[in-house]
Amino acid sequence: MWAIFKKEVKSYFLSPIGYVFIGLFLAMCSVFFYLDVINYGSLQFENMFYSASTILTFIVPILTMRTFAEERKLGTEQLLYTSPRSITSIVIGKFLAAVFVVIITEICTLVYFGVLCFFGTPHIQTALVTLLGFLMLSMAYISFGMFASSITENQIIAGVLTIGFFIITWFLPNFSTVLSPLSLINMFDKFPSGLIALEEIITYITFTAFFIILTIIVLQRKKSVK
Repeated sequence: MWAIFKKEVKSYFLSPIGYVFIGLFLAMCSVFFYLDVINYGSLQFENMFYSASTILTFIVPILTMRTFAEERKLGTEQLLYTSPRSITSIVIGKFLAAVFVVIITEICTLVYFGVLCFFGTPHIQTALVTLLGFLMLSMAYISFGMFASSITENQIIAGVLTIGFFIITWFLPNFSTVLSPLSLINMFDKFPSGLIALEEIITYITFTAFFIILTIIVLQRKKSVK
């Protein structure tokens, strides 16, 4: 698993992928930092994450659409299936590598927190809770993005499936309150308020685990027919 993790992390930063993801996110965060924090003379670092969370829907596919679709396109998929490593360790290794890129991105956002510290005393506990919620949301998005990549050989299709699915989840609460738990971005809204909501955390973990397991099942089935 750790060998896969290191290989994937290297692939993110030896290619433009990791830098594009981090660069795009920080560029948009700079805009939201000005509009949602500086523009109001606020010291609430977490305010920009209300807007920044929507950006994940469109940039997470940068990390995930290539995870398995690219292997299939390049013809290296067979190497995965004949590898002495288990499918489970391969999927988890790739998942953790993508999460690692998100963690680096979150660390970079602390620059904005540092700017606020220069002007006053922002609430560090609320900031940390917000970053936790953002990480949980990112993990859920990554897990689905990897699943989408596992069911198609086209990276673009995997990216479109991921974006389309999460846009649809934005509007599910409008149709029925029963579907509210599937609206991951709406659940994130509690974290910038400084609330560690157990129900939301359990939902994020369940969602993430479900799609990681589903990805493993898909790949296991493909391996069995090779």
